[in-house]
Amino acid sequence: VQLQASGGGLVQAGDSLRLSCAASGRTFSSYAMAWFRQAPGKEREFVARVNWSGGTTYYADSVKGRFTISRDNAKNTVFLQMNSLKPEDTAVYYCAASLVTTSNIATPGLYDYWGQGTQVTVSS
Repeated sequence: VQLQASGGGLVQAGDSLRLSCAASGRTFSSYAMAWFRQAPGKEREFVARVNWSGGTTYYADSVKGRFTISRDNAKNTVFLQMNSLKPEDTAVYYCAASLVTTSNIATPGLYDYWGQGTQVTVSS
C-alpha cells in the first residue's frame, strides 16, 4: 500500500482544513487508517484512527470534538476534517495504515505503511 497525503497549508487560528490520504492497492478496505502528527523537536503523536469499515473511530484527547476522521473505501481515501484549529496543531501530519487489530492504536510502530506527510501551520 502506498499512501499520499495532501491538503495541508497555512491557516489562522479558528480556521478549518481537510486533509486527504489517497491509497494505492486493492486491499485498502482491509486496513485500519490513522493520522499522526509531528511538531518540530517533538515525537510523532497519535491524532485519530478509523477502523476498516469506518464505523469505529478513536481520537486523541487534544483533538476530540474538533477533528473528524472518515474514509471512503470506494475511493481508497481517508480524510481528516480539522475545525477550530489552534497554533498547537501546527505539525507535519502523516497518514498510516495498519492490519493489526490492537488496543495500542497510538503506537507508531504498529502501523505498516506511512504517507510522506503534509505540513499544517496555524498562526495565532
